Amino acid sequence: MYKRKVLLVTSFGLFSLFFGAGNLLIPPLLGYNAGEQWFWVTLGFMITAVIIPIIGIMAHAKLQGTMYDFGKKVSPWFSSIYCVIVYIISIAIPSPRTASATHEIAIHPAFGTDPIWTSLIYFALVLVFVLNRSKILNFIGKFLTPLIVIMLLMVIGIGLYNSSLANPATFESPIVSGILEGYQTFDAIGAVVVGAFIIVSLKFKTIDVEAYEAKKSLIRKAGLIAGIGLFVIYAGLISVGAYYGTEINVDSTLSNDMQRANLLRGISISALGTFGNTVLSILISLACFTTAVGIVAGTADYFRGLFHSSNKAYIITAIIACLAGVGVGQLDFHSIIVIAYPILLFIYPITIVLIILNVLPEKLAKPLVFRAVVVTTFVFSIPDVVGFISPSDGLKNLISYIPLANHSLGWVLPALVAFVLANVIKTSKQHSNS
Repeated sequence: MYKRKVLLVTSFGLFSLFFGAGNLLIPPLLGYNAGEQWFWVTLGFMITAVIIPIIGIMAHAKLQGTMYDFGKKVSPWFSSIYCVIVYIISIAIPSPRTASATHEIAIHPAFGTDPIWTSLIYFALVLVFVLNRSKILNFIGKFLTPLIVIMLLMVIGIGLYNSSLANPATFESPIVSGILEGYQTFDAIGAVVVGAFIIVSLKFKTIDVEAYEAKKSLIRKAGLIAGIGLFVIYAGLISVGAYYGTEINVDSTLSNDMQRANLLRGISISALGTFGNTVLSILISLACFTTAVGIVAGTADYFRGLFHSSNKAYIITAIIACLAGVGVGQLDFHSIIVIAYPILLFIYPITIVLIILNVLPEKLAKPLVFRAVVVTTFVFSIPDVVGFISPSDGLKNLISYIPLANHSLGWVLPALVAFVLANVIKTSKQHSNS
């Protein structure tokens, strides 16, 4: 019974650490724009926002180390650089984004305060939780996540019950659009950051999960339960946006972030009345806060490991991460999204291939395979990033020769080819040596 309780608390905590600002705001507008094709958009969205992240948790269950272990087969220096980049990205973009979303949607409409005060109070509370990390997973899993889930299910259930016909579809390639929107949730990156946090947090449990197989089983089961929860909530929010969203007037001249916020607020108020605005404010605040705690704690854990398990390094990193959150949090949500997108086009594909390679059997994922696939992914991601920052006719001509490059997925087939060729070469070498 106690083990079951620990499993549920860990599962709820994992779900809540994943479920932040983008996870709540992105799906409804995605469904609204997908209209009748919301099911196909949902399939694409699930690939990058649910399947890949949960595979990342499964990889953590297998490795039971830190994020460094994800890339060490490529090379130690690569893994170190990758970790530092991901953690810097995490505290510079998704963490401040949670404070920005909380201010714009929950705090400013109610109190009209300046964003600096929201960020200061918000990250002061984050720091308190992170410095008391032994209680984080338990508190989030027992109290915050059930409250978030209940509120979400209320909005989704009432919205679908009162739904009407969906809007006409606006996406040319709904599955691809769903895949790329899934990037914006940061969930694949979150998997390697939050997964490491879960591994460390389990050491604070009174249950005996130190044995490799016991911990592996617990993490896998928790990841699966959290994945099912994410799937249900995402599918619900997308379908509500597609159907119930037709009742809401969304001003297409507004930026995407304001469209997302206005649509979700409209759905909440329509479903729950004036109480819906209060529900949305609490929901946004809780979902954002738990994600920020996971990001800052995960980052602090990594740098503590770099300095020989130094608690001083943990505290200093946590303080720096929170100060960075306060600074970047002064930007509006849309500005942070614009900054994030080209970075995601670069780091997300590498993260995806590292996650997949780390869950494969050892014989299919030797160091040679890791190096070949990661280098190929890096090279074929460059046109996507350059094309977003500085598009040109010459680059468009180049992209036309790369399969799926027009959809910002030009790295996929080359990475698959590199995987196959590297395994063939590895097998040939083994036969020649024998």
